[in-house]
Amino acid sequence: MHFKSLIFLFLGLIGAGFAASPALAASHDSPGHAAPPAAGTTPDSKFNQQAALAVSQGAIGKSVGDVTLTAADGRRLRLSEFRGKPLVISLIYTSCYHICPTTTQHLAKVVRTARAALGPDSFNVLTIGFDTPNDTPAAMRRFAQDQGMTDVPRWDFVSTDAAAMAGLTRDLGFISYPAPHGFDHLIQATVVDAQGKIYRQVYGMTFDTPLLVEPLKELAFGAPVTPSLLSSLSSRIRLFCTVYDPATDRYRFDYSIFIEFVIGISFIGTVSFFLIREWRRNRRRARG
Repeated sequence: MHFKSLIFLFLGLIGAGFAASPALAASHDSPGHAAPPAAGTTPDSKFNQQAALAVSQGAIGKSVGDVTLTAADGRRLRLSEFRGKPLVISLIYTSCYHICPTTTQHLAKVVRTARAALGPDSFNVLTIGFDTPNDTPAAMRRFAQDQGMTDVPRWDFVSTDAAAMAGLTRDLGFISYPAPHGFDHLIQATVVDAQGKIYRQVYGMTFDTPLLVEPLKELAFGAPVTPSLLSSLSSRIRLFCTVYDPATDRYRFDYSIFIEFVIGISFIGTVSFFLIREWRRNRRRARG
């Protein structure tokens, strides 16, 4: 690591985490799931991809309201119960035979990678059926069973009523329109912070692992629950030293970054000490 990089790392430990990563949007349409035309619309639909993307991005930084949800096993939940930890929300509809299952399977793979790096209890996941007349608790249960995900910890497959869904999709910046054989909508996973505010939107049926894990890492390690100097420093070290390895599609804690950081800070401190000492000597000589 170059000297300049160490300086930037030092500043990063004091300041905020990494910046948001850009992502492309995808839409969900006909039974063949063909890509939409270049203009961003699908035939016989009001859906406009660019407009939907603008609404989705516009939701970042806004709070998600509290709604009542019903889990696949019949438990009544409130969205506010998931405060205190980051939350990933994925909206699907259960009559979708290809895109939603594939999206959920890919999300599961990335979630496993994230939990291996950040901890098994570091965040929660909700898959919500937005087609309220059909996405009943029983339908969500079957959907979870079909994906082999009925017993994944901290991941609930839930449904709600039409009024609650209208408010939830508005808060999430999620737009959908009925299509001849399903719905047109952005394929979107929303990362919500521990206070219930939207932190990042991730798009696509499949997406690069860091697009979801990096914002979760920032939330998990960037703001410790106990705001002491030691816990803050520990969280910052974990934030910058937990790095993605594209060769394995996994995250690992790289101690060498921390060692290089310590060496760099020691070097900066030593140089600063000698510069200040020399400046004081010259100042005394000038006065003498």
